[in-house]
Amino acid sequence: MTSRMKSLKYLDMSNNLLRHDGAEVQCPWAESLAELDLSSNQLADAVFGCLPANVRKLSLENNQISNVPRGMAELQSLEELNLASNRLADLPGCSGFPSLQFLNVEMNSMLTPSAEFFQSCPRVRELQAGHNPFKCSCELQAFIRLERRSGGKLFGWPAAYECEYPESLRGTQLQDFHLSLLACNTALLLVTALLLTLLLVAAVAFLCIYLDVPWYARMTWQWTQTKRRARHSPPGDQGSALQFHAFISYSERDSPWVKNELIPNLEKGEGCVQLCQHERNFIPGKSIVENIINCIEKSYKSIFVLSPNFVQSEWCHYELYFAHHKLFSENSNSLILILLEPIPPYLIPARYHKLKALMAKRTYLEWPKERSKRALFWA
Repeated sequence: MTSRMKSLKYLDMSNNLLRHDGAEVQCPWAESLAELDLSSNQLADAVFGCLPANVRKLSLENNQISNVPRGMAELQSLEELNLASNRLADLPGCSGFPSLQFLNVEMNSMLTPSAEFFQSCPRVRELQAGHNPFKCSCELQAFIRLERRSGGKLFGWPAAYECEYPESLRGTQLQDFHLSLLACNTALLLVTALLLTLLLVAAVAFLCIYLDVPWYARMTWQWTQTKRRARHSPPGDQGSALQFHAFISYSERDSPWVKNELIPNLEKGEGCVQLCQHERNFIPGKSIVENIINCIEKSYKSIFVLSPNFVQSEWCHYELYFAHHKLFSENSNSLILILLEPIPPYLIPARYHKLKALMAKRTYLEWPKERSKRALFWA
């Protein structure tokens, strides 16, 4: 109709029922046509195959356009394009509109618009993209940063740009929506989680080693196993509950004092004290740990001969641990501590925190170096 209208510049065909199915190979519009209004019709994506070549201002508002085809013929002169109230899911590129300066895509269906728009459309001075159902997620962060880099090219910012999804953020302006870099970068999140896990494992491992947790776990297991075997053993094998007055725990390096001083002085005379000593009372065939537990269980008291040698002995630590376990499990007062030689604090390993606690809270005997005081010690 317009092909013979040589002077036609402005044409308004809005609010009709116009359609275009793309069947025509050529669309001979008037070459002089500069402004065309096709808003509020029933036009779809195919309309871009039949537009005036020299149009500068084009309105396709309120149609049924869901996409701007990439293979369309270029509109070299187009400066202003109105695609508001359509079905666009993303911002159109400018491959077909090299001179585009104003673009209106308000009230479409854009959830997360592409952030590369201004790179493909360097001449655009104003973009109207408000009143879309924005989905506030990590993908939208790039579009929000686009506004900061665009230098005020987003028309209606920030009032017209609000979150529609998710429900909890509905009505929140995009400028107030923030997510951390960690939340939006899966690789960084995985690396951070891995590092935190490794750090936690390292911290737990360090604490286990520092507090000697594996050793205590192993000793607790030995204790429970011995108790279980004792419950399942024949009645005749269990013996009487208490067979000794005291069990002696000492370092092998302190054995001369134990054999020459302690045992002779406690076992002399009538009604003497019956002592349990590992060299003469441990039962052959049983494990050392089981013998220690049985001797402590069958003794009324446990005597610990403390010295720098004692804290360096692994077996003395076992004996102290099981005696301490009995002390609390039976709520008894069965420990007697003898300080044979002073123990510098730096010599006491971290695992001996029970010994430190006992010496801080319980009265202990100190072996006197002066012979005149030893009679009082034995008394």
